[in-house]
Amino acid sequence: MTDPAAAYELAEVNIARLKAPLDSPQLKDFVDSLDPVNADADAADGFVWRLQSDTGNATDVSVFGDSWLILNMSVWRDTDSLTAYMYQGRHREMLARRREWFERVEEAMVTLWWVPAGHRPTVAEAESRLLHIRTHGPTPYAFTLRTSFPPQGATPLIGEVPQGLGCAL
Repeated sequence: MTDPAAAYELAEVNIARLKAPLDSPQLKDFVDSLDPVNADADAADGFVWRLQSDTGNATDVSVFGDSWLILNMSVWRDTDSLTAYMYQGRHREMLARRREWFERVEEAMVTLWWVPAGHRPTVAEAESRLLHIRTHGPTPYAFTLRTSFPPQGATPLIGEVPQGLGCAL
């Protein structure tokens, strides 16, 4: 018998508002850590895919039309594999230092959602999920590790991103 949850994978997006330009001395440690941290993710149990441009990461991919926001988006087997990666090794070290590099923002900057196995989410899809969780809190459409939902019935939906609903300080 096939596990119905195996028909889905977990998409995650997190965005951050930079405190300084990526090429500034203030962000040097962050930028220098990107390749090793991404290599750790690529090799992690349960990792499926991550958004990247020709640079090998997604720091130059626009989100909400705001050049001070950077984006990380990936797909994982499940919440357990994502959690295991996030809270160990180099990634954990970077999380501990995030206030050095990124502004503290009130609105949700992270969300998760289930996608059919093999689907690769778009930035527009991620923006829609972030706007949804900001408006409605965690739901099966967009949720957090703390408040998650099972994958049954998950369907990717792409919505228009209304003007002005990006990431204001």
